[in-house]
Amino acid sequence: MSCCAPLHAPGEAFDGAATRQELRLASRDLGEGLRQSDLSVPSVHCAACIGTVESGLRRVPGVEHVRVNLSTRRVTVKWRGEEAPDLLVALAGLGYPGHLFESEADTADPELTRLIRALAVAGFCAMNIMLLSVSVWSGAEPETRSAFHWVSAALALPCLVYSGRIFYMSAWSVLKHGRTNMDVPISIGISLAFGLSLYDTIHDGPHAYFDAATSLIFFLLIGRALDHLMREKARAAVRGLMRLAARGATVLRDDGSRDYLPVAEIAPGMRLALAAGERVPADGVVAEGHSDLDCAIVTGESAPQAVAPGAAVRAGTLNLSGPLTIVASAKAEDSFLAEMVRLMEAAEGGRARYRRIADRAAALYSPVVHATAFLAFLGWMAASGDWHRAITVAIAVLIITCPCALGLAVPIVQVVASRRLFEHGIMVKDGSAIERMAEIDAAAFDKTGTLTLGRPRLANAAEILPTDLAVAAALARRSGHPFSQAIAEAVSDDGLALPDVREYPGLGIEGRLYGHLYRLGRAEWALADAEPAGESGTTLSRDGKGLARFTFVETLRPQAREALNALRGGGIAIALLTGDTPVAASRVAAQLGIESVAADLLPAQKVERLAALTAGGSKVLMVGDGLNDAPALMAAHVSMAPASAADIGRNAADFVFLHAGLDAVPAALAISRSAGRLVRQNFALAVGYNAIALPVAIAGYVTPLIASLAMSLSSVLVIANALRLGAPPKLARSADEGPESVGFAPAFEASR
Repeated sequence: MSCCAPLHAPGEAFDGAATRQELRLASRDLGEGLRQSDLSVPSVHCAACIGTVESGLRRVPGVEHVRVNLSTRRVTVKWRGEEAPDLLVALAGLGYPGHLFESEADTADPELTRLIRALAVAGFCAMNIMLLSVSVWSGAEPETRSAFHWVSAALALPCLVYSGRIFYMSAWSVLKHGRTNMDVPISIGISLAFGLSLYDTIHDGPHAYFDAATSLIFFLLIGRALDHLMREKARAAVRGLMRLAARGATVLRDDGSRDYLPVAEIAPGMRLALAAGERVPADGVVAEGHSDLDCAIVTGESAPQAVAPGAAVRAGTLNLSGPLTIVASAKAEDSFLAEMVRLMEAAEGGRARYRRIADRAAALYSPVVHATAFLAFLGWMAASGDWHRAITVAIAVLIITCPCALGLAVPIVQVVASRRLFEHGIMVKDGSAIERMAEIDAAAFDKTGTLTLGRPRLANAAEILPTDLAVAAALARRSGHPFSQAIAEAVSDDGLALPDVREYPGLGIEGRLYGHLYRLGRAEWALADAEPAGESGTTLSRDGKGLARFTFVETLRPQAREALNALRGGGIAIALLTGDTPVAASRVAAQLGIESVAADLLPAQKVERLAALTAGGSKVLMVGDGLNDAPALMAAHVSMAPASAADIGRNAADFVFLHAGLDAVPAALAISRSAGRLVRQNFALAVGYNAIALPVAIAGYVTPLIASLAMSLSSVLVIANALRLGAPPKLARSADEGPESVGFAPAFEASR
């Protein structure tokens, strides 16, 4: 677990004004007056804690949003106002003291260390007491039995004091603030079992349950340690991303000097020197130099990508071959890498529907179980008059109904599912997104940048004279139009340069060479005698006479056809929603077998289409990448975007896939559906266990020892069931798989 030093020493009184000032300085500006503070609350460990912290902080004036991440013990608070709210004071008042959160990728995990030590002590004591109990239960002489009971009491005491303090401290923390949690009945059960056993030992009773008390602690700690380790598996992915972050960078000053600054102090506009072998510290643009970058974190592809002046670079990518000078365009905390880290940290923090059911069940647990145990005690007292027997039954009821299995049913599955998704290059923003993905019955795709890679490619370079192609490329290098870039990429730089080059938006680009006027662009503009019904498309002309006509193809995203076929096989209806022309949309749809096509859509019209599908009873997945897709991504039941999408598109999407292949979509669906089945199975296991165990315990057929074993085994069963979540089936690759292309329609081809 990662954290930083508290703002104030333990026991030190809070200075409200000073605390609010520190919180404001450490907060992030989200725009429009909204700010975000991240706090660490180490004592949060269960669903009841999450509910208490979130509901308590929402009541603080100025607070608009609160989310607790149980894996990281991180509380994210969004607030408005000139001064920061009294968040730390409010947390202390709730019984959950906190401090500013600071991520550290490689620090030790003190919570896991504490659990392991407590588990070791409990295991040593429990196993030795169990060995002594074998002789007692097999019929030892009264003197031997009494001696073994006293030895067991001596072994049980350090177990309760050292290992049991984890439960006692949590229970006391909530009780002193007038609340309860699942550790309260656990603490009562442990204490009663030890107290009753000590009473029987003093009065030479035939039975003592020191083994039950220590075994209960041991198995509870096993469940809690497993839960912690499972959450740390999800955190391992975050730590892997965080290790890709540079610690600092060399800043080039205007006077020629160089300073090494920590990455947190890098500001937009700073010029940074990046040597070969270093990672890019912040998003930026190459100002000087040529090199190759390992961009696997962004694209998922292992092949290096060449960069030159003007190329955009992302934080976390590795500079492989040559020195570069880059100009930072964002702070490190706002970089692509930081965004990926935040997506993973948010994966387990979602307030999913099933999760809320588990939270409510855990919240009801304490009063219901307390009342049930008390009624069982009264019933047995009335029926038998034996207070000893009545207390023993009440202890068994308290122990056997511990809601560990119910509390683990959803979060364990979501953590494992998040990890499986990450292994397939898919980031999930919210645990509820996994549930919503499992419910979809329709999928709507954008075209350019989603079904296709969004980059046109020159198709007829071999049909054009080399001299004409060289002139076209020399003109095209001076333009940012996608078709111009495609022509420039098709021709190696031969050093040809045209003076006095001018670009006419919507028409094309022109320049002079050897006294001739060359034009590259729309045929009706480039050709002196072109008629509306005549030639069309991108044309190269000299003095108004045509030299060459260029045709382009659009490259489909890898495995697009296989992915859509897999979705159809899973009962998903496919639709294409695009702002492109009907002809261009139809070409892609025909290539991929999509029958439902809507083209020429504005962003609002895409939202209307999704609303119409939803009104018809469909639960729609939207997959898009552009700025114009952001409203549709937000409006859909669940959404996905590629990592190459615009920032707004990635932020609006529930899932972000890093690899170029569209197979991420059926993979996410398969994992989400498997997770949904496992959640339902876990609920059935947890509820079924309690339905069987509680009547048996009330009837007096269960000793405290058997109760502790049964409760712990139910938690282990739920965890083991969650671990059954496997990888999705791989899509079959086409025998002719390669870069698939779709021709551009002339109408689209001419739209410069």
